[in-house]
Amino acid sequence: MSKEEDNKAVVVRWFTEFWGKDVNLAVVDEIAHPDMLLQYSLHEPRRGREDIKAFMTDFRAAFPDLNFWGTADLIAEGDYVVGQWEGGGTHAGAAWDDLLPGYEGLPAATGRKMHFTGKTVLKVVDGLIVEENGLDDGLTAMMQLSLIKKA
Repeated sequence: MSKEEDNKAVVVRWFTEFWGKDVNLAVVDEIAHPDMLLQYSLHEPRRGREDIKAFMTDFRAAFPDLNFWGTADLIAEGDYVVGQWEGGGTHAGAAWDDLLPGYEGLPAATGRKMHFTGKTVLKVVDGLIVEENGLDDGLTAMMQLSLIKKA
């Protein structure tokens, strides 16, 4: 397989085991670089395996049915893989405040649902994910969670 195909295989595994319906946090130790950067528009950047595992543990404690899935073929060039996705979940668990400063969090179990889309660029070097940078439709998610009111 080519480097690009190898990198896509790493990303498919990441999307399935980290972001998919049934999380496997062991995948972080297996295919994330020890100093990996995870960065999305709604959240403070996370760096390193333990911080990334804590992010997902907290996210899933608040949204137990959290699930994201790809909606198009992955595109790979050199060390970079681009994915398009959709997903969401129901806020049925713990209070959640993992948002950029200036936004109020959610008290426990509001029952509010979010469903949104996004695009992600991942950098894969020697079989390890070094960076995951995503741009999501955060405005839609924030409105669905009643954290921003429609005009």
